[in-house]
Amino acid sequence: MLKKFNQYLIVAILICLTSCENKPIPVKTDNKNKVIDSTIAAFEKKLLEQQIDSVFQKYDFNGSVAIFKDSIKLYQKENGFSDFKNKTAIDNNTIFAIGSVSKQFTAALVLRQMEQGKLHLNDPASKYLREFGTAEYKNITIHQLLNHTSGLNVLGSKLMFKSGSGFFYSNDGFNALGRIIEKVSGKSYDENAMELFKEVGMINSSTGNLFQGTNFAGAYLRDNKEFEKVQGMPERLNNKDIGIPAGGILSTVYDLHVWNNALYGGKVLKPRTLKQFASKSTERIHPVFGKMGYGYGIMLSPGKPTSYFHSGYVKGSASLNVYYPETKTSVIVLSNVADEKSKASTFRPHLEVKKITDAIENAVAEMKPQIKVMVQQ
Repeated sequence: MLKKFNQYLIVAILICLTSCENKPIPVKTDNKNKVIDSTIAAFEKKLLEQQIDSVFQKYDFNGSVAIFKDSIKLYQKENGFSDFKNKTAIDNNTIFAIGSVSKQFTAALVLRQMEQGKLHLNDPASKYLREFGTAEYKNITIHQLLNHTSGLNVLGSKLMFKSGSGFFYSNDGFNALGRIIEKVSGKSYDENAMELFKEVGMINSSTGNLFQGTNFAGAYLRDNKEFEKVQGMPERLNNKDIGIPAGGILSTVYDLHVWNNALYGGKVLKPRTLKQFASKSTERIHPVFGKMGYGYGIMLSPGKPTSYFHSGYVKGSASLNVYYPETKTSVIVLSNVADEKSKASTFRPHLEVKKITDAIENAVAEMKPQIKVMVQQ
């Protein structure tokens, strides 16, 4: 199916490039690449509108989807309510709980402390936190907490395996990283996060502890056509089952786009550090997205196209943030309605959007050399 889709996209753009309004594209110009890129972007916009609009309709999706290529908006759409009781419509300024997408911010904050010489990734967590001083925990390193290879599940319980010998996804591990950030910086996690948001230009983002606005999308559980509001949001994001460093950041589709451009554009971490952040250091089997590499608070696609991404889930809210480095494209899917009985069902729209954008990315990569050859003829 995707192969046919790729072939269709290649043929369609080639036709568009050579016969737009029956006028051939000039072959001698200093702006050939701009002509190619703008034509591809125009076609992507039309295709994304058709394909992702169908996802909204198919799943009656309640949330927001946005796709940006560098500074160009390719697609954005909102649907449904942030408040079902008052029928408050979701718009492009609606703020969502992003769940474990928060982990990449915590990882970046840890790495920035490393860049300042305040910690080392091979340091044992016990150097900073008393609760890691037990015989079983004493060899757990910051590196292992960042990529979930520490063996930790719930802090205080028996390790799942010898540290460094496997993968087990741990919120408590990332909340421990949050406390390490506080220890070495002398500031609260909230202060560190808000300083980062301000520096990057994420004007509508905050932690669950600090949110003071009125445009937050309350989280809901759906049972057929009935919607039950999750109580205590966003304050409950700081409870022991979630934790702010592990899953307690609030953001918008536009702010996450700003974050992606800043992070992968080298404005948050130094080049060497960014490479550490986004390099595969272990593997995981995600219950929805399958087998993949894992870096520091970020997942890596196992094949083409190259992508860095992370999903997030807190009760009633599901999120996905994807970045394709080869085309500098961000894909953000945020929702505030979930099926608590089936997270796989909740993430079907997110997964389908990613499949669509994966296919387009692969098609564009395949077609560009053909287009350049043809334009040069």
